[in-house]
Amino acid sequence: MRTLAITQNITLDGSIEILADWFSPPTEVEDADEDLLAETRAQSGQSDTMLLGRRTFEDFRSYWPLQRDDPTGVAEYLDDVDKYVVSSTLRDPGWQNTTILRGDPVEQIRTLKAGPGLDIVATGSITLCHSLIEAGLVDEYRLFVYPVVQGRGRRLFPDGYTTAGLRLLDARRFRGGVALTRYEAP
Repeated sequence: MRTLAITQNITLDGSIEILADWFSPPTEVEDADEDLLAETRAQSGQSDTMLLGRRTFEDFRSYWPLQRDDPTGVAEYLDDVDKYVVSSTLRDPGWQNTTILRGDPVEQIRTLKAGPGLDIVATGSITLCHSLIEAGLVDEYRLFVYPVVQGRGRRLFPDGYTTAGLRLLDARRFRGGVALTRYEAP
């Protein structure tokens, strides 16, 4: 069974909704901490499938395919990775290696997890992540914690959701102040 990991950029107060200027994707190696970029590349090397909600997909599609000569490698990875978009309204994805999931995404993602391949990663896509969490499909949380308190915004876990027994797999900090915490779901 493949690992389904939710990878999120998150504020210290738990918001994953970007309502201020606390996160922007690096487009130059100089803009990124080299150690943070190395971690991002390592995680990308372990993943061949990305899950996205329609709004996050459209945000990605309007930005990443337009990046030329991207020294970070993010644009190339996003072009090449198999992307699955949960949407009942999107008709033409307009981006290579994209499949639109219609109907019950939980069952379709369960089938993806049971098939062959590397890690499946969900990022952004708050509504989709809430559905994955509530369905018990998440194996791992990879949280890039930014040293920012936003004071508002949607959170990773659905309101009222509780769980115990998350197991810390890794915790480390990067030169720019971002910390990565990885947890295995029970």
